[in-house]
Amino acid sequence: MTKMYNCIIVDDEPLAVKVIKGYVDRTPQLALTGTCHSAMEAFHLVQNEVIDLIFLDIEMPELSGLDLAKSLPSSPKVIFTTAHRDYAIESYELDVVDYLLKPISFQRYFKSISKFLNHVDVKPENLGQSDESRTSQDSIYIYADKKNHKVYLNDILYLESLKDYVRIFMDNRNLVTKSTISNYVKLLPDNFLRIHRSFIVNKSKITAYTTQDVEIGNKELPIGVSFKKEVGEDLGKS
Repeated sequence: MTKMYNCIIVDDEPLAVKVIKGYVDRTPQLALTGTCHSAMEAFHLVQNEVIDLIFLDIEMPELSGLDLAKSLPSSPKVIFTTAHRDYAIESYELDVVDYLLKPISFQRYFKSISKFLNHVDVKPENLGQSDESRTSQDSIYIYADKKNHKVYLNDILYLESLKDYVRIFMDNRNLVTKSTISNYVKLLPDNFLRIHRSFIVNKSKITAYTTQDVEIGNKELPIGVSFKKEVGEDLGKS
């Protein structure tokens, strides 16, 4: 049975609401809980309903979509929908799923939904299973090169932040996906450790470490100053 996620559309333009609603109706995993014409209306709805995803316009009267996103807890997830490029950098600092520019095509919408499902379908308690059987619980899908790639967690060596992108390093290939390193901090299980603002490592792949760096094979990755204490304590328990 397909797992359903509740979503709402927040936009003061009726046509924009109609377009997104049409796309949601074509998405089996989404159930539209409601539509709101202001950020304040959406804020009250989120307080009283279980909402997993918000399609959120940015420029609205009284309270902007950015202001609403800043006031929300970590859940629900947010996909911004806007006609303006100017807010892209600020929106990604809020750790949103995606930033869609109007007019929004179904293909671009579908890419955002794939990213959302990639975030919510792989829970930490379902990861890190035995290597005896490679099930969907020990893998994630990563969107790169216009397709979703199945990646087994045990194949990942480390991840590197490239501003609005993340590069995933493996023994036999590398992938670059549009995301943030903080998204992967939440997505990956406990056997992955953030050692630097730009690096997450698979602890099972570490071959040596010092107080300054972590060695994976022939690659030395720096330990950030603000991460030294946590990294030292974590690796010291291994």
